[in-house]
Amino acid sequence: MEKRIGVIAILVEGREHAVPRVNAVLSDFGDIVIGRIGIPYRERGLSIISIIVEGTTDQVGALSGKLGMIEGVKTKSLLLKS
Repeated sequence: MEKRIGVIAILVEGREHAVPRVNAVLSDFGDIVIGRIGIPYRERGLSIISIIVEGTTDQVGALSGKLGMIEGVKTKSLLLKS
């Protein structure tokens, strides 16, 4: 299957509970992660993370899906280039 480059946007509410679980999932998928930018938005009690990935649509979908299953986490994926 062909690899694609994409971005996963992650919005985390309830930082103390969700962030360790998010980091564990990202570590599990570390082979497809190219880069990561995380910004705490303290005024709103949120963390915003942007992940640049390169993988198959199945790999990116699996990562986004596992992240989205964590309580307090919302994700949106965008595949840009094959």
